[in-house]
Amino acid sequence: MEIATRLHGIGEYYFSQKLREIDELNKQGKNVINLGIGSPDLPPHPDVIKILQEESNRPDVHAYQGYKGSPVLRTAMSTWYKTWYNVDLDPGTEILPLIGSKEGIMHICMTYINEGDNALVPNPGYPTYRAAVQLAGGNCLEYELKEENNYEPDFDALSKIDLRSTKLMWVNYPQMPTGRLPGKNLFDKLVAFGKEKEILICHDNPYSFILNEDPASLLSVKGAKDCVIELNSLSKSHNMAGWRVGMLCGAKERIDEVIRFKSNMDSGMFLPVQLAAAKALGLDKNWHDGLNRVYKTRREKVFELLDSLDCKYARQQAGLFVWAKINRRFKDCYDCSDYILHNCNVFITPGAIFGSAGEKYIRVSLCSKEEKLEEAKQRIINNY
Repeated sequence: MEIATRLHGIGEYYFSQKLREIDELNKQGKNVINLGIGSPDLPPHPDVIKILQEESNRPDVHAYQGYKGSPVLRTAMSTWYKTWYNVDLDPGTEILPLIGSKEGIMHICMTYINEGDNALVPNPGYPTYRAAVQLAGGNCLEYELKEENNYEPDFDALSKIDLRSTKLMWVNYPQMPTGRLPGKNLFDKLVAFGKEKEILICHDNPYSFILNEDPASLLSVKGAKDCVIELNSLSKSHNMAGWRVGMLCGAKERIDEVIRFKSNMDSGMFLPVQLAAAKALGLDKNWHDGLNRVYKTRREKVFELLDSLDCKYARQQAGLFVWAKINRRFKDCYDCSDYILHNCNVFITPGAIFGSAGEKYIRVSLCSKEEKLEEAKQRIINNY
């Protein structure tokens, strides 16, 4: 059976392949320490789990749910945006709960991109942006993010490109994989660029609470709703990656447009999960401070690990990872990652999976306990 042409050029997700290789090594007794994927290893708040348990015991919560989600959850999301980002969102019209924000990337591309349309995607950037654009029949216009420019778009370079067939621009700050926070005026520049070029700016914002004292939303810029939609998630900020709870925020018109596609793809989220997510969104600063204390300690361990590899890195990085430049001993990031995997039994993500601009970089996850990071460091010291 021949596969659909839309899958030509779309490979299996890198981590899906790599996990199989690691599994084979573990079967050989290698006991690989996986510092690749950013899947939080800490649990949600106990009260969140309690709500899920209690609500799941009710007999009246197991039916299909509304396509726009529970009003309780949408109200909690609206309050969360006002509390933390100072952004006003109408819970009835400007918020769409998602079964994880990753599905929202696909929904957006399928809603707006026609065959042959272009979308701007960051290099380096989250691989799903590129895959979703291509699956929707669009073309990816890469814009390179450079370390010397704080991994921000070069608007002068972008202004010289023919963007008349460009529908979307994918952006992500705090930036993944580089961990860089947006500069003071970046969000204003993005909104101005979107309005000038009549491009929908799609901001993916799941990392704003991790190792960051000042969570920010692109929607906080005056007039942003004219050209911006924003994805957010509880996966990283509330240790709920497997729960699959995200949100799409923006003008009523954009929400109505996306739901035309989404409502044909699923039948809503399990209500107890929604109610538990609403509880999570009401957690106070103590929750985030406690989480960040853990990640800050782990980040110091990762810095030590990277020092043992003679890598260069910025100490001020947000999010669940540390992005680092490899030393000249290695030909490229794959050479570095494979050497560490097969000689030290430690897996570190090669930066080029996020785009060609990541060829000389690696990315280390903070989602392992301090003792495990120390063990990984010692393995590298002993076998490097």
